[in-house]
Amino acid sequence: MAPSTPVFDSISTEVSRFETGAICSVLNGVIRRLISQGLQVVESSAAKLFPRIRSGSYADIGSRPSMDDEHVRIDDLSAHLGSYFKCPSSFYAVFDGHGGPDAAAYVKRNAVRLFFEDVHLPQTSDVDDVFLRALLNSHREAFLQADSALADKSIVSSSCGTTALTALVLGRHLVVANAGDCRAVLCRKGVAVDVSQDHKPSYLPERRRVEELGGRVQGEYLNGPSVTRALSVTRALGDWDFKLPVGSTSPLTAEPEVQQFMLTEADEFLIIGCDGIWDVMSSQHAVSLVRRGLRRHDDPELSARELVMEASRLHSADNLTAVVVCFASPNPVESCEPRSRRLRFFCLSEEARSKLKSLFEGN
Repeated sequence: MAPSTPVFDSISTEVSRFETGAICSVLNGVIRRLISQGLQVVESSAAKLFPRIRSGSYADIGSRPSMDDEHVRIDDLSAHLGSYFKCPSSFYAVFDGHGGPDAAAYVKRNAVRLFFEDVHLPQTSDVDDVFLRALLNSHREAFLQADSALADKSIVSSSCGTTALTALVLGRHLVVANAGDCRAVLCRKGVAVDVSQDHKPSYLPERRRVEELGGRVQGEYLNGPSVTRALSVTRALGDWDFKLPVGSTSPLTAEPEVQQFMLTEADEFLIIGCDGIWDVMSSQHAVSLVRRGLRRHDDPELSARELVMEASRLHSADNLTAVVVCFASPNPVESCEPRSRRLRFFCLSEEARSKLKSLFEGN
C-alpha cells in the first residue's frame, strides 16, 4: 500500500449510520492488522472517530398568543439523503418567526431541499478544505434562496419574516450558519462557548453595517420605511417591506454568518435555541443547567425541556424553543454530599482527668 493512500476511505464510505461502536471496532481491527503486517498507517480526516450523536428538543408557546417558532432535528442525514455525505452527518435548525408563523414554517418545510438537495458539492470521500469551502458557500446560498422565495407574496406576507440558525455535524466538523438572534452554544468541559453571534442593533459591528447602508437604528430596534414597523434584529429572511428590491443590498439582510469548527473530546454538547431562551439567561447559565441535567439523567430530550422550563420560570416573554445535541455520554456526577462523621465518645477515669488537668495547667 502506498504511504499516500488513505487507508480508511474505503471503510468510511460504507458507514451509512451513526454507529460509533461499529466504527471503532472496524477501525481498531484494521489498525491492528496493518501494524501486524508492518505497513504504514496514513489517516485521513474522514477516518477520525466520530462523536455519537443523540439529541432532544422542546418547544413551548410561552406567553405569546401564537407559536411562531419552528425547528428541525435530524440525527441521521443518511436516512434522508442516502450516501450524499461520505461520513456520518446530522442537521439541526431553529427558526424564529415574526409577523406570523408562515415564513418560519416555509423554511422548515423546505430545509432539506434548500441546504442539501438543490446544492452541488465536490464528490470526495474526504472532508477536505475544498469541500468545506464549498459547503460553507452552499449554506450562504441556501439562506439567500430562501429569502428570495419569501419575496413571493403568494407564499407569505411582505411583513412576515424569520430568523434562522442551522448546525450541521459532519464527522467531527461543525458548521453553524446564523441570520438573526437565535444562538448556538457549545459546552466545552463545562464552559459555554458561543459559536454564533446575535445579530441585534445593539451589536456595534451590525449597527455600523446598517448605518453605512443607509439604515436607521433607534435604541434596540432597526427602523423600517414605515414608522409603524421596527425589528429587534438586523438579519432575517423575508420581511420584504423592510428590504430594497431583490438583487439590491439592504440594511436588513438574509446573508448569514457561517463558521466552521472542529469538535474535540472536550466538546460535550451543543445547545441551539431561539431568542426566548437567551432573553432571560446567559450562555453559561444554559450550559450549566443542561450539563447538570445530563449528568443526572443522560436524556437530551428532558434537558431541552428543563431549559425551556427554566426560561419560562425566569419570565421570558417569547416563544421558547431549544435543541440539545449530545456528542458523548456524560460522566456520572460524583456525590457532593460530605460523608457524615462518626463521633466517638469515651469516658475518662478520675485519675486520667486529674492528669489532664495538671498538664493543661502547666504542672
